[in-house]
Amino acid sequence: MALRVAFIWLMGPMPQDAYYYFYGQHPALSYFDHPPGVAVLTRTFSEIFGAHSYAIKLGDTIVTLLMTGCFYLLAQKFLSSHKTWKALLLLLSTLMVTILSLVTTPDVPLMLWWAVSLLCLHKTIFEGRRHWWIWTGIAMGLAFDSKYTAIFLPAGTVLFLLLSARNRKWLTSPWFLLSIVCFVITISPVIIWNVNNGFASFKFQSSERAGDIELNWLDVLGVVGHQAAILIPVLFFALCYFIWKAIRRYGWKWGRVPEKELWLLCFFLPVFIGFFLISPVYWVKLNWMMPGYITGIIWVSVWLGRRWMRWQYIISLVVHLALAVEILFYPVPVKSDDTWAGWPGLGKAVQQLHATYPDDFIFSADDYKTSAILNLYMGQMVYSQNIIGKRALEFDYVGTDLQTLKGRNAIFINSLTDVKDDVDEQAFVKDLLPYFSSVTPLPPIVVMHNGKLVRKWLAFRCMNYKPPVEQRLP
Repeated sequence: MALRVAFIWLMGPMPQDAYYYFYGQHPALSYFDHPPGVAVLTRTFSEIFGAHSYAIKLGDTIVTLLMTGCFYLLAQKFLSSHKTWKALLLLLSTLMVTILSLVTTPDVPLMLWWAVSLLCLHKTIFEGRRHWWIWTGIAMGLAFDSKYTAIFLPAGTVLFLLLSARNRKWLTSPWFLLSIVCFVITISPVIIWNVNNGFASFKFQSSERAGDIELNWLDVLGVVGHQAAILIPVLFFALCYFIWKAIRRYGWKWGRVPEKELWLLCFFLPVFIGFFLISPVYWVKLNWMMPGYITGIIWVSVWLGRRWMRWQYIISLVVHLALAVEILFYPVPVKSDDTWAGWPGLGKAVQQLHATYPDDFIFSADDYKTSAILNLYMGQMVYSQNIIGKRALEFDYVGTDLQTLKGRNAIFINSLTDVKDDVDEQAFVKDLLPYFSSVTPLPPIVVMHNGKLVRKWLAFRCMNYKPPVEQRLP
């Protein structure tokens, strides 16, 4: 945990930190990629501590600590004191908690509200407090306002009520219906935004993703690999082993499953198995299964023995020390924009470049990442690939009228994910020329670390902007 806190200040910003900071700087009921929960998080902490990457990461860490506290309270309701601490240590040993603490994503508030939702639901189901259905609906709504994966919460609730003979009566209870009303009211900002924007976000997360379906059985191994990495292999394969044992023990006779165990499984198995089932036809990202592990870890803690716990801690320590070496000394280059390295150097260099051409606007076209980072460092609007007629995620939805930029000059920055690439600058000029009267390469921006070249960006001066005839939206 000490390493995680230290890296709030030692680790540079990730593009995700900057992108969701960009969300927070443009308040809205919802956003193109995701609901507004992460925007509230970044805006809150940047308002308090300033527009710094450490302020954003501090918010991630504090919210993750709150989630951890809720996890502990939830585990207490199912486990003895000793096993509750075992479950907590298992959770804290994972790379998943490190990622949540240091990389801003919608999963950070999602995980908190997921845990709060389960605490509220436990009050209703096992403690008989009917009015807690209201808080359950609100908490599940706030989870959905963080990320659409939260739909597994009401789905898991309905699944449990269907499978539990003793609790099936809740399905026709006015309290359950009231929780649905509270859920719908709480998610209304997301619904309103989608109605006003042609259901753009819902389409992006459903039908457009479905268009990328392609059979590839090797992707299953990829999912096994990254889930084993974020959980640490001992915990991941323990979950797989005890799922297999549960299937052998109960078969398809779910009525035989003890009620509390069934409750835990209803919020773990649909997420875990569901994403594994789609992994042969769609690449499952490493964070999609995270919410299911809240109850999955509590469930597996009952059986995981001391020897395996010891191996979990040892492997976790080795992994985190290796990560610390990578962050501090960067011995293994990351050939991707999804890295913490070099961005502060880019920000300083572009500020100096902009001082030379103060009337130029700045844009990038490598998805959202360089544009988002420069927005964070420049403190002004840095445009994305919508400048050259391409879709640009949330950059398309912040009210930018590209026609107001007509005739202006621009500075174009493009990231090279591999500094050893032999790049044909004229290829970039060819892509830019339809939108500018002339394009001139500038000296590239390079960032050194310990005397070694770690990042490189190409820079161009683009003259007399000609916006696309129609501003393209998804």
